[in-house]
Amino acid sequence: MTDDKTPNKPNAAGRRQIRVEVPSTLEPTYANAVIISQTSSEIIMDFTQLMPNDPRARVKQRVVMTPTAAKSFMQALTKHMERFEEKYGEIKMPPTLADQLFSGIRSDGTDGTDDE
Repeated sequence: MTDDKTPNKPNAAGRRQIRVEVPSTLEPTYANAVIISQTSSEIIMDFTQLMPNDPRARVKQRVVMTPTAAKSFMQALTKHMERFEEKYGEIKMPPTLADQLFSGIRSDGTDGTDDE
């Protein structure tokens, strides 16, 4: 039996247990690119959809994290990508994918033109 008054009670390994609750109404968001920027205290990730024959990168979700949380996320994602490639094979990246996707895109909300 769990004690609801102590939700972060450490387990036998000394780690606190967190119960993740996913709302039944949560809609997944598809993104095929991410634009990452930072301030002195935050890492900002704009998850975008790029569509064929459309030069716009449409931001679908923005996730803001502390640098510590972002680094933990990066480490977890790296481990999961390693497991994925062990199971399904190496993901081959085109050498100029980032240049093709993001040339001319600025993260300050402008398209790079000088129109005011």
